[in-house]
Amino acid sequence: MKRELNIFCAVIVLIIVSCKNDKKDVKTEATVKEKTFIKGTFGYDKSFLKQHYKETIVLESDNKKASIVISPELQGRVMTSSLNGDAGMSFGWINHDLITSKEVNNKFNPFGGEERFWLGPEGGQFSIFFKPNTTFDFENWQVPSFIDTDPFEVVAQDANSALFKKDITFINHSGTEFNLDVNRKIVLLNDAEIANNLKLSDVAYTAVAYESQNTVKNIGEKAWNEDSGLVSIWVLCMLNPSPEVTVVAPINQGSEDELGLKVNDNYFGKVEANRLTSTEQTVFFKADGKSRGKIGLSPKRATKFIGSYDAKNKILTILEIETPKKTDKYVNSAWELQEFPFSGDVINSYNDGPLGDAEQMGPFYELESSSPALALKPNESQTHVQRMYHFSGTEHHLDIISKQLLKVSLQDIQTAFQ
Repeated sequence: MKRELNIFCAVIVLIIVSCKNDKKDVKTEATVKEKTFIKGTFGYDKSFLKQHYKETIVLESDNKKASIVISPELQGRVMTSSLNGDAGMSFGWINHDLITSKEVNNKFNPFGGEERFWLGPEGGQFSIFFKPNTTFDFENWQVPSFIDTDPFEVVAQDANSALFKKDITFINHSGTEFNLDVNRKIVLLNDAEIANNLKLSDVAYTAVAYESQNTVKNIGEKAWNEDSGLVSIWVLCMLNPSPEVTVVAPINQGSEDELGLKVNDNYFGKVEANRLTSTEQTVFFKADGKSRGKIGLSPKRATKFIGSYDAKNKILTILEIETPKKTDKYVNSAWELQEFPFSGDVINSYNDGPLGDAEQMGPFYELESSSPALALKPNESQTHVQRMYHFSGTEHHLDIISKQLLKVSLQDIQTAFQ
């Protein structure tokens, strides 16, 4: 695990140095001609993205309050969202400096974005981030261009949705060739759909919510199987932190003998005790962008929800997926030859933080979800649906939503680390 931590640090150092060298003393604020909105607002980020990308897609509600920005050039990535139009808080973390530099790193380009499409596994004998006959070292690690810098084709678009497509071919670490068709549809949800999806009634709130439908189809001639490797759909959400953000993950109750660990925090070394705590039904994780760490929940422990509460800005965020089946298998992304390559997690959260020299890429925090490993025959497909909701309102009404979905009160969340 110390080796994995050193590798991760090396990745971040490379990215930070690259961004610093490519700034050319041009301040990000100076690149945004729109002076009406300050940095941190949706209007600022929307203007910035329109300036730096040839095509941006904006979906917004009839009253123009609930809004999202999507980039076809970055795999149909939802870059950010707002529940109060241009003047509202921008929820997605965007790497303004890297985008402004216009430089491309041959390993990884962390452009940011509130929700991006990836594929797993990252490490292991079935990795798609390491070529065949290479060791699991930083020098050999590379994010494939089709989930990093390649554009997706816009297939269809209307007032509330956009559909993207990409055909992809790659070879995993074990030498298995994959040919797949990816379709990614982003749908802005209206108030009725939000209330219906979450079974909310008699609750007053303002919200922005969207659904991503991520479909992978095997367009090759051979079936995908466990012996030669499987892939999974991996959706990651980079969000802006505050000093008072706490991630909340409801979990299935039961003994470790029956369900395994409540939470896996052994990704980059154990998370400090003052940043991770749990009860029989809930895991709490600090997500303030001040200390690096990652947690994961197995399909036996995970529910259909994970969320966060920003007590400073009074924002409740909910990520929803289909309820995991305890028997489903998920890819393992550890950077090693694995004894159990299908023992991975279904839901994750990552908190960014400084390295030893006080430099860091963010700050941001992430909520993530994965599909089960895809054992698809030729012409078979599978879809992973994820929904993201941001709520604003009185503490009373946010408390009702939190109790209903996350099974804890706002007071429980705010006192979890006291």
